[in-house]
Amino acid sequence: MNEMSSILSEPIIRLGATVISLGQMLAFGALVFVGLFIALVVALWRSAKARTAAAAEAAEQARDTEARMADILQSQAEMQGRMGAIADVFGARQAELTQSIGQRLDAMTGRLGQTMTEQTKSTHESLAKLQERLAVIDTAQGNIQSLAGQVVQLQAILSNKQTRGAFGQSRMEAIVADGLPMGAYEFQATLSNGNRPDCLVRMPNDAPSLVIDAKFPLEAWNAIRAGESADLQKAAAQAFRRDIEVHIRDIAVRYLIQGETQDTAFMFVPSESVFAEIHENFEALVQRAHRARIVIVSPSLLMLSIQVIQAILKDARMREQAHLIQGEVVRLMEDVARVDERVRKLHGHFGQAAKDIDDILVSTSKVTKRGQKIESLEFAGSQAGETQGDGAPATGGRGAGRTSAADSKTGQLRLRVVEDGE
Repeated sequence: MNEMSSILSEPIIRLGATVISLGQMLAFGALVFVGLFIALVVALWRSAKARTAAAAEAAEQARDTEARMADILQSQAEMQGRMGAIADVFGARQAELTQSIGQRLDAMTGRLGQTMTEQTKSTHESLAKLQERLAVIDTAQGNIQSLAGQVVQLQAILSNKQTRGAFGQSRMEAIVADGLPMGAYEFQATLSNGNRPDCLVRMPNDAPSLVIDAKFPLEAWNAIRAGESADLQKAAAQAFRRDIEVHIRDIAVRYLIQGETQDTAFMFVPSESVFAEIHENFEALVQRAHRARIVIVSPSLLMLSIQVIQAILKDARMREQAHLIQGEVVRLMEDVARVDERVRKLHGHFGQAAKDIDDILVSTSKVTKRGQKIESLEFAGSQAGETQGDGAPATGGRGAGRTSAADSKTGQLRLRVVEDGE
């Protein structure tokens, strides 16, 4: 043991003043070995930890890769399924499209056939209707021919002076009868000189009657229209002018009677075209008629004149009934005055009733206020009693009686004060 100690204490290395013994060297070597071992252990631990982390990361990456591969495989399977479904849908749609096209072609073929059939039927019906219309046209042509014959007959009738006068008179009578009331006119009336005008219109207020003559010399006019040369037309125009002048003079002499008929008479021309032709080409005849106080009228002018006369008759009847209207207005004003008086009385009654209602409302308001005050007075007395019962003990005998009497006097005094305040 001592030898071992002496061996370990022997100096091995001398570094200046420092002497390193074998024991120190061995201790230093042991320390270095322990340090290296610890460093080795730490390095191995770190390396194992790094390998574990790398293995875990590799495992995580492997799991991610496997998950991605699984997703890719699933997506590929889904894509294959979808592609299969799309292929099936496309196949079904193609089959449906083929079937639909076939059905539509069949329907179109049927419609074309039906349309052709309907068109053929419509064509036959149109041809039948056309034949019917042609038959109607043939009938109308027959009617036109018959009407032409009737026009020829009418021309023959108008060529007769008497029948032509009857035609013009009937047209004039229709216009007068449509425009005037019964009793305002008379056909073929006899005047005091024995002449009978075609129409006599009774004027109001005992005024002279208006004479209307419906005869018109149409032979010369027809000669003017039928004249082929200028000389024939000029001769026919002179004859027409002469006939019109004679007719105007006859009307003025026969039908214008002082005090019995108006100073003006109407000469009725049953054609608007003839009336326009007279005013356009025979202005001298129109002026001569005006000087003779004869007015040449067409059907439209006669209708307008009849309407004016109708308005005059209506005004005359209104003036005749004016005193009756005035009496009715007076009685109406009396009724209005009575209604106004009664309305004023009713207004007074309503005012009195409103005043009574206001007085009643004032009384009820006072009663309500007094009831509220009485209620508040009773509530104050009961509150004082409760305070006395809860606070101090009640004293019997004469002291209690005096307190009640004092409270009642206080309440009466409050009531009087309130009444005096009102």
